[in-house]
Amino acid sequence: MINNSYPNCKELIVRALSGLEIFETLKECRKNFIISVLICFSSIKGKINFLQLERFSDKCEQYFRINFENKFNFQGLNLAMIKERVSSECLIAFDPSYIPKSGKKTYGLGMYWSGCAGKPKWGLDICGFAAVDTKMNTAFHLNAIQTPKSKDTNLLHYYCQLIKENYLYFKELTAYLVADSYFAKCEVVQTMTAVGMHFISRLRDDAALFYPYNGPKSSGRGAPKKYAGKVNPKEPDMSFFTLCYNTAELKVYNATVYCMAFDKRKINLSIAVFYNKNGKEVARKLYFSTDLEMNPMKIVSYYRSRFQIEFLYRDAKQHCGLEDCQARSKNKLNFHFNVALTIVNLAKIQWLDNKELANEPFSMADFKTFYHNKLLLDRFLSVFAINPNTTKNKQKIKELAKYGLIAT
Repeated sequence: MINNSYPNCKELIVRALSGLEIFETLKECRKNFIISVLICFSSIKGKINFLQLERFSDKCEQYFRINFENKFNFQGLNLAMIKERVSSECLIAFDPSYIPKSGKKTYGLGMYWSGCAGKPKWGLDICGFAAVDTKMNTAFHLNAIQTPKSKDTNLLHYYCQLIKENYLYFKELTAYLVADSYFAKCEVVQTMTAVGMHFISRLRDDAALFYPYNGPKSSGRGAPKKYAGKVNPKEPDMSFFTLCYNTAELKVYNATVYCMAFDKRKINLSIAVFYNKNGKEVARKLYFSTDLEMNPMKIVSYYRSRFQIEFLYRDAKQHCGLEDCQARSKNKLNFHFNVALTIVNLAKIQWLDNKELANEPFSMADFKTFYHNKLLLDRFLSVFAINPNTTKNKQKIKELAKYGLIAT
């Protein structure tokens, strides 16, 4: 999958970091640590914890434990890396993810919802923000923040607070944020409006929606008439709705309606009706946007592209050790989570920058295999004092670096 360009990995990291003020003010030893950790996470296969970092580097386990405690601006790093690579069709996706963790003393331990298990489980929870490029249909990690566990913590209020704290980063890429139907709440919509961003999500099937009254005003006393009847999603009133997309597999109806759950706010509603091969309706979903001028099909496609953030979590868990952290402190856990997810970004950037792979699907497994092979090859060449620059050795090294790749 990947060409013989191992040095580009380090060059890419250095180039992305060099534009950050927070990185330029670091001491040289801290800069070297950040770069070396990113390369280690790119190269180590299997579990990635402090002991593994010691085994695959010339530093001791305690060195990594101490340095993981120091904070680093991963959101600024990831924003710098992807800013020039994402298209104008970009949005921010937000989604929490469950991280299994045993014990009793780890920061943030508690019962959190696990989508895979379909029930709450004991462990940790991270709130992940990602930039989703709808043209390339892929997501790039921005930041992961661990959810604190407290009896007094209201999760929805905490999630809204995170948006308020980070929205300036988001607005450098887009004015749209998308989240699943759990976040289709009044507090979230009000938060998004307050920070000057638009929110895209999905409503419950039984959401209370009303048509706006556009008829003549009454001359009598009292408040003017505001509603023209309740919306029935199964039988939309075509005097208000417009059929804006019609194929054998999908129909999309659009209208501007009032939503009672959002403090009687107007929303841009798109009802998507899905059909099977036999023309039978299989699902009917209510997607919405707070941007009343937004294209109806973009509402549907933007929401469905939200799932790309799940692939970020999958790749980080399977290949980058997202669930393997041995630490218990808040700072160490945060550093580990963000490094693991940032490595997926580096792999995708390598994939996008390689013209030979323009038409090939992204494979995190190939990325890890290639750089693991290169890590071992560099070690062998160093220990056995082999000259890698001879014509014969160059060809053999290139072949061995691609050993075990799924796509070659």
